[in-house]
Amino acid sequence: MTRAPLIARLASSLGVAGSLVTSRLTRMECRSKPLRAADSVTLSQFEVFFSGVEIVLFEVSASVIERATEFRAKYSLKSPDALHYATAVEAGAEVFLTGDRGLARCTELTVEVL
Repeated sequence: MTRAPLIARLASSLGVAGSLVTSRLTRMECRSKPLRAADSVTLSQFEVFFSGVEIVLFEVSASVIERATEFRAKYSLKSPDALHYATAVEAGAEVFLTGDRGLARCTELTVEVL
């Protein structure tokens, strides 16, 4: 998988405080494989990314869980996808970026498939 489309899409947000919202679930998902592989280089890259001024780590709160439950039922999403999408909606995101074409059917906010 190439990261070029994602990197290009995020370029305008670099250095803009609070311009990117994600959940702690994203951080967990990104770090699991490099932790398992003892890949300290990739782990360091993720640490830099997630500690950037651009990133707002949104908590998986009760309201996110409730909204995710609604989206899981409405769109037949997998739980992690529903949580990611619900986080974006609850945080007031303008656009939801994903690599999953299945999320394009969600209508509560603009979904961009990269």
